[in-house]
Amino acid sequence: MMKLSWVWIVIAIAFLQLVTGFLDFNETELSLIEAYDYGVSKLNYNPLMVGLTFITSAGAKGAVCLDGTLPGYHWHRGYGSGANSWLIQLEGGGWCNNVRTCVYRKKTRRGSSTYMEKQIPFTGILSDKAEQNPDFFNWNRVKLRYCDGASFTGDTENKAAKLQFRGQRIWLAAMEDLMSKGMRNAKQALLSGCSAGGLASILHCDEFRNMFPRTSKVKCLSDAGLFLDAVDVSGGRTLRSLYNGVVGLQGVQHNLPRICTIHSDPTSCFFPQNLISNIRTPLFILNAAYDSWQIQSSIAPPSADPHGYWHECRLNHAKCSASQMRFLQGFRIEMLNAIKGFSQSRENGLFINSCFAHCQTERQDTWFAANSPEIRNKAIAIAVGDWYFDRAGVKIIDCPYPCDKSCHNLVFK
Repeated sequence: MMKLSWVWIVIAIAFLQLVTGFLDFNETELSLIEAYDYGVSKLNYNPLMVGLTFITSAGAKGAVCLDGTLPGYHWHRGYGSGANSWLIQLEGGGWCNNVRTCVYRKKTRRGSSTYMEKQIPFTGILSDKAEQNPDFFNWNRVKLRYCDGASFTGDTENKAAKLQFRGQRIWLAAMEDLMSKGMRNAKQALLSGCSAGGLASILHCDEFRNMFPRTSKVKCLSDAGLFLDAVDVSGGRTLRSLYNGVVGLQGVQHNLPRICTIHSDPTSCFFPQNLISNIRTPLFILNAAYDSWQIQSSIAPPSADPHGYWHECRLNHAKCSASQMRFLQGFRIEMLNAIKGFSQSRENGLFINSCFAHCQTERQDTWFAANSPEIRNKAIAIAVGDWYFDRAGVKIIDCPYPCDKSCHNLVFK
């Protein structure tokens, strides 16, 4: 039944892309594929299911999803030594860059709380089991749902299309609500996020730090959020074009870090490579050197590959030609160059593994399991914990593909 359901999901996505030419929903595809291929169903445990809480005070603040519905989060209360520690995980899910894609999005869980799951599994960094999440299992763990399409940064509206672009207000309303529920007493806090949420954790990192007293230990973690302003296989810049639409449509420019916007255009300031060196709060960057989403949607999207030369390689790295692999190795080098300045700070952390993956904190098999990815015998969960608790400095960069045999590479059919 599961396999049959998945077939219909793939057919539906393929049809939508054929009809509308979307280029910015691949991340939703990825999250679906991850859930079915590596998720809860294949692991021998019963994950904690956590219910959705609507932010009832958000409506009066205009902090609403694309369709005007209330935003929400899932919260599992901390206990014991973690009672005054808070982990905020910002959900990912791509972006919408024009009215058409945003109108489509508001009929999905990425644009309306009407379509959000009422319960979700807390796995990986959100798990409540010490053997699966050794450092954060008993913290207050919150997953903030993503329903704005601009990494929690927009603040405008399109009345004609009945679209509310209120990501920044959702972020603030959620933080205010959680503060009233005990987060103001946090002794320790970590702002995390995956993909578009990983970008959001970078964009909001210093803002998050400033919500707490200086005596609180506050840090940020970006998982698969290091989206590069890279040249695609046709010589164009697909992701810059997408981001330009997001920033212009959703009024993002007003909420970007001023230290960037005073000397760069707003679209450049939506790219994390132009932000990370100026973030004052300790930040950990976790990223696959061959990020699956960026390969599929930024480096070699169908729009940049009209003849389909990259089709097989895009779906399965084992089918890449020597010249295609050289191009991907160049992308890895570009990523390493982008973090050079950032890595100079003693307080920052890095884990760049040479995998074809995307989002590794929320999946149990990649976060912490018997066969989870490692660099120098250190799993991701241990690396993040060592960095957060100052047990060790963590700046680990993998050797180039194909040397890492611990990867859980994503392969698409």
